[in-house]
Amino acid sequence: MIFASDNWAGASDKVMAALAEANAGPSPAYGVDEITRRLEARMADLFETDVAVFLVATGTGANALSIAAFAPPWGAVLCHEGAHLASDECGAPEFFAGTKTVGLPGARAKLDPATVTAALMELPAGVVHHSQPAVLSLTNATELGTVYTPDEVAALSAVARTRRMAVHMDGARLANAISHLEVAPSALTWRAGVDVLSFGATKGGAFMAEAVVLFDRSRAEAMGYLRKRAGQLVSKHRFVAAQFDAWLDDEHWLDLADHANAMAARLAAGLRQAEKARLAWEPQANEVFAYMAPETAAALRERGATFYEWTMTGLPAEDGPRGREQLYRLVASFRTTEEEVDAFLGAIR
Repeated sequence: MIFASDNWAGASDKVMAALAEANAGPSPAYGVDEITRRLEARMADLFETDVAVFLVATGTGANALSIAAFAPPWGAVLCHEGAHLASDECGAPEFFAGTKTVGLPGARAKLDPATVTAALMELPAGVVHHSQPAVLSLTNATELGTVYTPDEVAALSAVARTRRMAVHMDGARLANAISHLEVAPSALTWRAGVDVLSFGATKGGAFMAEAVVLFDRSRAEAMGYLRKRAGQLVSKHRFVAAQFDAWLDDEHWLDLADHANAMAARLAAGLRQAEKARLAWEPQANEVFAYMAPETAAALRERGATFYEWTMTGLPAEDGPRGREQLYRLVASFRTTEEEVDAFLGAIR
């Protein structure tokens, strides 16, 4: 009963087979190989526009380099206070870009235009005493399992444009967001105003594969140098490309996300009927948040369940705990089975 993280799930058989195939013989290094060229064309088709693609090994690297490509050292990056960029990157964006990260509140890990507008008023233009707004970063799906719609992304992008800010999307779980919304990747990214995407395959079924996707190709030359300087230019580049290529082939990535989301929905349906747990809010992707008494969580762990306690800081009153409840996160992956979900729900009963 593994619900700790989709990072625990390993890689799909198709991705692993692609790695073995890429290992069959020698190939040029540093991204000039045939697999990388094929992947770049596939990415352009996927997003329905010409893109520049820079593969990296980690999501932290993708996020930090995305910010560094668009923000000067005196720039401010606005994001949700619970976003990875603000709380889980160990200062990597500040290190590589020299920027100031400004975490903003928002219900269920989502920003709204009014909050961003108010924050921009606190950073007046042309005042050397203040960092200047440079990037608005949105996470989709969010750290609380909710999803921005294309209209919501477009509305936030419009606010960013009033200060000539770039818009970054942390898409570590973009596949799960697209699975939930059933929209084209282009609708949720560049057509809604996104300039740069951290596109994650690792959580969704790859071994270790992340990408910086530039919709603004004018930043491509700088990104090449930034990636190398950050130690993220993988010499045997074809092995990262092979994972992405197989993951995207024949909508395999969406099949994996569909399954993870379906298992989360099955888990949520059972928790709605449970007496010793309750849903904190309705999940929209593959993360489920539930309230339980600490002793209930302890008993579940004794029976072999793995999941994390989660912070309740910043939650609105309607999403808050009752009495002694604690908030817990349960994550379904492409490898989660119906039997695993049902075993967890049986243990709760």
